[in-house]
This record gives sequence, C-alpha cells and structure tokens, in this order.
Amino acid sequence: MAALNLNMLTENASRLGMRLQETLSEHTRDLAIARGTGSAYLDNPEEKVKNIAKQLDSNSDREKLEAMKRLIALISRGRNVSEFFAQVVKNVASHNLEIRKLVYIYLLRYAEQEPDLALLSINTFQKDLSDPNPLIRAMALRVLSGIKVPMIGSIVMLAIKKCAADISPYVRKAAALAIPKIYHLDSIHQPELIKIICTLLKDQSPLSIGSVAVAFEAVCPTRLDLLHQHYRRLCRTLIDVDEWGQVDLLNLLIRYARVMLPRPILSNEAGGSTQFEVDSDLRLLLTSAEPLFQSQNPAVVLAVARVFYYLGPPTDLPKIVQPLLRLLHVSSEVERVILTNLVLISSTVSDVLAKSYTYLLVRADDSRQVKKNKIRLLRSVVNAENYPSLLREFICYADDADDDLVADSIQAIGYIARIVPESTQQCLTALMSFIQSKHDVIVTNAVLVLKSLVQIRIQQQQSIIALGGLPSQTFSPLEIISRLARRIDELRHPKARACVVWLVGQYAASIPVTENGYAPSGPEGIAPWAPDVLRKLAKSFQQEASHVKLQVITLAAKLLVLNPSDRTIGLLNRYIFSLARYDLDYDVRDRGRTLSALLAGVNANIYGENDGAHEDVGGVVLRREQVRVVLFEGKSSPVEDVAKDAEDDHGRFGSLAAITGRWTGSDNYLPDWLEEGTESSLRDSEADIPQVPAYTSQSSSAARSIAGPTASRASPVVLTLTGRASPAGSIARQEGAKAAYMDLDKFYEDTEETEESEESEGEEDDSNEDEDEEGTGEEENAAARSSEGESESMGDEDDDESEDESANENSHLQGTTR
Repeated sequence: MAALNLNMLTENASRLGMRLQETLSEHTRDLAIARGTGSAYLDNPEEKVKNIAKQLDSNSDREKLEAMKRLIALISRGRNVSEFFAQVVKNVASHNLEIRKLVYIYLLRYAEQEPDLALLSINTFQKDLSDPNPLIRAMALRVLSGIKVPMIGSIVMLAIKKCAADISPYVRKAAALAIPKIYHLDSIHQPELIKIICTLLKDQSPLSIGSVAVAFEAVCPTRLDLLHQHYRRLCRTLIDVDEWGQVDLLNLLIRYARVMLPRPILSNEAGGSTQFEVDSDLRLLLTSAEPLFQSQNPAVVLAVARVFYYLGPPTDLPKIVQPLLRLLHVSSEVERVILTNLVLISSTVSDVLAKSYTYLLVRADDSRQVKKNKIRLLRSVVNAENYPSLLREFICYADDADDDLVADSIQAIGYIARIVPESTQQCLTALMSFIQSKHDVIVTNAVLVLKSLVQIRIQQQQSIIALGGLPSQTFSPLEIISRLARRIDELRHPKARACVVWLVGQYAASIPVTENGYAPSGPEGIAPWAPDVLRKLAKSFQQEASHVKLQVITLAAKLLVLNPSDRTIGLLNRYIFSLARYDLDYDVRDRGRTLSALLAGVNANIYGENDGAHEDVGGVVLRREQVRVVLFEGKSSPVEDVAKDAEDDHGRFGSLAAITGRWTGSDNYLPDWLEEGTESSLRDSEADIPQVPAYTSQSSSAARSIAGPTASRASPVVLTLTGRASPAGSIARQEGAKAAYMDLDKFYEDTEETEESEESEGEEDDSNEDEDEEGTGEEENAAARSSEGESESMGDEDDDESEDESANENSHLQGTTR
C-alpha cells in the first residue's frame, strides 16, 4: 500500500512539473514578446515569411500578433507584402486590441492597392465607428477614408459626420484629416464638407484645430469669411495646439490677416519718433504667436518668423533673428533651410545679423550650399566695425578646395573694398597677393574683382572731377592696371588674361599730369605698358584661347587709333590682323574682318601695301575721332549687387519655394495687403463680450427690519449679469431701485447716506409716538377688551395666513436660486 501511494505521488509530481514547465515557458515567451525591442522581427528569413500565412490563419492570438508584427517590420523595410492582404482582412474583427491596431496599419498601407478586398470589411469598419475605444473609432475612419473607391463616398461622408460630432477630440481630429481625402476622391461633396468644417471650427479642443486648418486649406481655401467668428479664439488657442497643428494654423491665419486686416500704418508722433499703428486683431495674432519662438520644433519657429516678417511692423523684425540663429545647431538639414531663408531677408535685418555674425562663420564640415549661404550672409553684414575680422575670414576661405567658395570669398573681398573705403588698401594687398597664386581659380577671380574695382574707382574719380572736386588718393586705378600688365606672362587662365588685356586696351590712353605725379611716357597718347603687352601677346597669338585672341585684336585696334603714326604699333597690327584673317575660329576671323573695315579711315593698308587679296568693300569710312568713340565710349559699367526687394515676394520666406526656387502646390502664396481691412465687428463673438456682474442695490438691512418681513420679501437682492434679464423665477427690479454699481467706493457712499436719512426718520417717528401715547392709551384698552372676544374666531384665519406666507416665501427663494 505504501509503495502504491509512493508511485502515485511520484506520478503526480512529474505531471505538476511538466505543467509548471509549460506554463513558465508560455509566460516567458509572452514576456519576451512584450519586452522585446522589435529588432528580432526585422530579421525575417524566407522560412519565417512563408510561415506568416499559417500564423494569420491560426486560432491563437499570439501567433496572429507575431505574424502582424513581422508584416509591419517588412513594410518598414520597404518590402511589398500585399500578398497577405486576404489573410489580414480576416482578422479585422479580432477581439485582441493589439491585433486590430496592426491590422488597421496594414490596411492603411494597402487599401488603395486592393480596394475590392478592402470593401469586404466595410461593415466591420462601420461597426468600429461605435466602438467604446476612441482609438479604434479613429483608426476605423482612417481606413474607411483610405479606401479610394468613389462608390463608397456617401458611406465615408456619413462616417465623417458621425465622427465630427464625437465626444473624443482624437476622433474629431481623425474626421478633420479624412475630409481632404474624400474631397480629392469626389469633389461633389464640397458643400457638405464645408458645413462639417464650420462645425469643427467651433471645437474648443486644441487637439483637433490644427487638422481642421489642414482640411480648410484643402477644401475651401478662399472662404476666409468663415473664420470671422473664430479668428480671435484661434489666436488665443494657438499656444495650446500641437506643434504641427501650430504650423498649419499659423499659415492659415497669415492669409486671413493679409486679406481681412489693415496693414500697419506709419505715424509720426510729436517728439519726432516714428511709430506704427497696428490693428488690435493683428496685434492679437502677433502677441499670441510670439511665445512660440521658444518652441523646440524648427518648423514652428520658422512659421512664427514668417508671421512677424509679413504681418508685423518693421520695428518687430529684430525679434525673428535670434530664434532663427538658435536653430543653426539643431541639424545640418535645418541649418541649410534656416540659412536659405536668412539670405532672403538679409538686407532687411542686416544690422541685427551684424551683431551675431560669429554664428555664420564657415566650418570645415559644412556642406557646399551651407558654405555658399554663409558667405552671402557674411557679405551682407559687413560694416566699418567688423570688416577687419570678416576680411581675414574671406582671405582664409580663398584657400578652400571648393572653387565656388573661393570665387565667392574673393568677390566678397572686392565688395568690402567698395562699401568700406577705409579697407581699400588692405583689400588691394590681398587681391594682388592672390595673383601670384599657383591656382588658376584664385588668380582668375582676383583679376575679375580688380577689374571691377578699377572700373568703379575710375568712374568715381571722373564724376568727382566733373563736379570740381579732387579725387581720393586711396589708390590709383592706373597703377593697378600697370602692375597687372607687367604680370601678363604669369597669368595662365584664359579668362584672367582676357580680362587684363581688356583693361590695358580700355585705359591705354594717357591722362594729363596730376597731383599724384603720374606722367605719360612711351608712344604719344599711349600708356607705356600697353605696347609691351601687345608685343608679348602677338608672339603667343596662335597659342591663345579664342576669347583671348578676340581681346588682342581689339587691343591692337585701340592702340592704332590712339597713335596711327607709330611704326611699331602699325607693324604689330599688320601681324595680328594677318594671323586673325586665317584663324580656325570663325569668331576670330569675323572680329578681324570687322575691325579692319572700321579702321579703313585710320590706316587703309592695315594688311600691308602688297596685299592683293584685300578688297574695298565700299561704304562709309569713319574718321579717327569717330572710330575712337566706337571703340572706347559706351562701355557698360560693372553692376553693383543690389539686394532684391522682398516686400512683394508673396510669401517666399518660410515656404518651400525658398529652397526649391519655384512655387509648388503646397506653398501658401500670400496675396497683397488690402488698403482697408474688414470691419472689426465681424470678428466679435460671445466670448469677446465682457461679463461684468452688476449688483442691484436695495434698501439697507435697517430699513428692511423697520419695514417688517413682508417688505423684505417683496424686494429681494438679485444678482444679474449686465445687459441681461433676471434669472428665471426671480422678481423684477422695482422702479425705485437704484442702478447697478460699477464703483465700490460710490456704493459705500450711497449706503452711508441712506443710513443717515433712515436714522433721522426714525427719530422723528419716536417723538410723534411719545406725544400720541397718552391720548391713545384709553382707546387701546377698549380695543383690547373687544379683541379678546374676537381672538378665538380669528385664530384659525391667522394660522392659514401664516401657512400661505411661508409657502410664498419658499417658492420665491426657489425661483431666485434658479
């Protein structure tokens, strides 16, 4: 017997151990699934992928959940798993909440590709619109609106109407996001959708208002009149809206303000200071948006900066600089976007940017576009105070490996020399040192900048002399040209050589002796370095590039016009024109043929006396003075960099067009300001009416005690709102009652006066009672005897009257409390 019991205990213990092991393994597996990071689902070999269909058809929720997680992981990796659509749709009505969420995510991805199979589960989606869980209701509407089949448009409209009136703001947000989908599917529902949008605009929850702005922009972007009653509430709710909802709402309010509100007007005060008159509703938007400068979302900060740039007065523009500069260190992508937008407004906020130019210094790891934008910004903030530091920065950037950055840096040095006269000598020293560089890009850009500086300075000197003044002695433009001419052999880049040749020919004419000691030498009427340049280039004419040959031919013609009698210049011209006549480039041949015909009046034998191939084409022959005008006068001067006026860019700042350079459908194109805005009363709502409690004054407590209980019940104290009727059940104010008090001091003054008047009346009544006391004593005794007989009969009536009075008093108190 003992052995039997031992065997039974052993068997039971083994069974218990196996059950515990199975239970522990299952719980451990569930725990691993719950606590797993999801990385295991990203490693899906083909065996597990093939097993997904079996898991979806399994009766175990654990298997279905694991299969759905693997499907979502495959979708995140970009793999097409639409082959499992039929198996997934079967689980749309699963009782497991996690499985249903993943099924909805899957259906959102592939409902458009498989609309026929998705239609099979519409009944389930409609049932889920009444689910107690708001997350299920919202996801059901998302999937239902994601099935892009026009035949179910009416069903989706009913679902949107139902969810737009849902008690959950999350479901109402999903309804707002579903409106653009059904509108793009079938625009015939636009009138009904506008009504739903009007209903959603009244929503007090900040969670859904951003999505309503998206729906408004998609369905009825021109119906800004629908926002009149909601404008002020939207401005006040702005700070509580979610981040991306703030961006959409700000863009909508910017368009509303440009169309419906008046523009800030400049007004001069008596003290001479300039002030801007800003409409109260526009100021409300600016005040409500300003705290969002502290947002962590760069898109929100950029949207607020857009509000201040396009709506605020110029005095508020400095507020947008520091928040934008703060975003430069968020990420490289954000940095590029912010710098591109700062370039657009750099001319407007240059004074503020100049104080923080250290944020804009170029780093070695910056991208190419970021470097370019930083150079442009640094160039725009140059002034007399910071030019030494910026000049050193630009000189350092000129050694960069990026050719575009080198060109921009050298051009920025020339810009500093133009706008800051004190820096001219330092800039020229840097530019002349660049000419000795071994890199063609540096030399070419330095020569181009020197050319523009020389042209601008010579024109300035000529204008000063024409006005009777003395030119500046900072630097001599002709001295720069002479130094460039002597280094023509060191310049190897064709563009730089052509630039120097043009300078030599354009300013080869000698000028009279001036105070700086310049005196002409060499051939008469020609600078001494010009013929030497022509001699060097004539030797290497055949090896030069085409655009250098063109400038050499022009130089030869100019020198011949300046001194036709010089034999050396004549021989050089004959040699150069002969080479150009048989050049392989037809542009060079045409230039030589044109100039030889032009110089027929200066030197008829430009090709030589024994040249039988020369033909007289006839026509008008110009004199030397006329040819000189043709060759030297009317040359275009270098154009100064003028910042584009950003006032009429129609909202490019802060939009996608600032990055892409062209307008797209998603950009908010801002209309022009109206001369006069709409009436401010259109934006009045019930929330804007001030609710000040008014206190109805009645007689004092002393007077009520004298008058007795009946009088106190006849005139109760009732608290009512200003301009509104008394509450239901309360007694109307008597004609003799005083008006509502708005000043507490005045209320106490009137109370003291009424108390004094009541005291004086009470003293008079006491004196009259003392006089009549003796005469009425006997009458009272007689009346007392007669009243004794009547007291018994009147007792019942008094009881009834007291009961009626108490009932009336209770009903009156109940009406007042209502």
